[in-house]
Amino acid sequence: MTEQEKTMRNVYALGFVSFFTDISSEMVFSILPAFILSLPGSSPALLGVIEGAGEALSYGMRAVSGVFSDKFRKRKIIVLAGYGLSNIVKPFFAVAQTGFDAFLIRVGDRVGKGIRTAPRDALISDSVPQERQGAAFGLHRTLDQTGAIAGPLMASAAMLYLGFTARDIFWLSFMPGSIALVILVFFVKEQMGAEKEFRLLQGVGSLLQGEYPRLLAVVAIFSLGAFNFSFILLSAREAGIQDALLPVLYAGMNLAHVAVAIPIGVLGDRYGKEKALLVGYVAFLATAGLMYAAPATAAIAVLTAAVFGLYDGVVNTATRALIPKFSGSSLKGTAYGLYYLAVGASVLVANVVVGYLWQNYGRGAAAQYSLVFSLVAVVGLVLLVRSQPDG
Repeated sequence: MTEQEKTMRNVYALGFVSFFTDISSEMVFSILPAFILSLPGSSPALLGVIEGAGEALSYGMRAVSGVFSDKFRKRKIIVLAGYGLSNIVKPFFAVAQTGFDAFLIRVGDRVGKGIRTAPRDALISDSVPQERQGAAFGLHRTLDQTGAIAGPLMASAAMLYLGFTARDIFWLSFMPGSIALVILVFFVKEQMGAEKEFRLLQGVGSLLQGEYPRLLAVVAIFSLGAFNFSFILLSAREAGIQDALLPVLYAGMNLAHVAVAIPIGVLGDRYGKEKALLVGYVAFLATAGLMYAAPATAAIAVLTAAVFGLYDGVVNTATRALIPKFSGSSLKGTAYGLYYLAVGASVLVANVVVGYLWQNYGRGAAAQYSLVFSLVAVVGLVLLVRSQPDG
């Protein structure tokens, strides 16, 4: 085996860990909003609380777990703990009887994701030389999203052709999740290094004196209105799409995400990452606009889901690529930590408010709220682009 093959072996292994984990997770998430709303006492407002709290904890844990993995240089055990927690708790949706049960399980899963994400990315980075990292992360992302497409399609097929219920799908999700854990334990190798001094968000003072706070402010404002995929599925359900077909719609969202990620990265490198991020913000603005003004039909629901998938792919790619430009190479860890904390707090507010407005005033009022914040963020990002030397 060549040295290059050895360095990529960890990347392939971690890629297949994410592939099987995403099959497991997306089987669950593609039917979860409809399932939660079927539980006694549930409502769109509760759905917003569940999704907001879960996402907020996930983002917060990413900052903390990344720091600890840097301190102890033991990434694999933290990654294993995160994947293990998620795989253990997800099947318990099958025995959930109330919205509160679903809340506890969803939070447990998102905490697991938050624990594993930063150390996993660091382990990928540790496994390959600098000149191979673009290819390494691209390969990992491709395998990850392939699982995110396969999982919902498997769930829909099981419901349509095998007569599975949502609770059956939750139990079934344990199988691919367990395969992921086996691959992680036996095929992923730790990359050892010297311990570092433990300093939480080291250098934050100097970072906040530069241009980075302007970018962070724009991102936080946008995130205050950025509801997650659950409300796209809720909108589709209200438009008449049956529950067994919602996973197909969700797979389409993930497919749009995959399709746009690499092209927007290339365009961002060529024309400016701020402009690429602006494309994503405009796509979300269009998503909210469709939910506000367009009729609630199945065709509009499909179009809205596709545009949301494009937004998700663009923003997830462009924002992470843009942060090092504004933070400087020596403070990337701190910058990403602040980013995760700010976005986590903002998406909690966004999903709770959108859920409350949806329940009490309807889809249009919830979409109008998101339109306001995304429009303000678009204006702020345009001003930021114009202030840059290449803008």
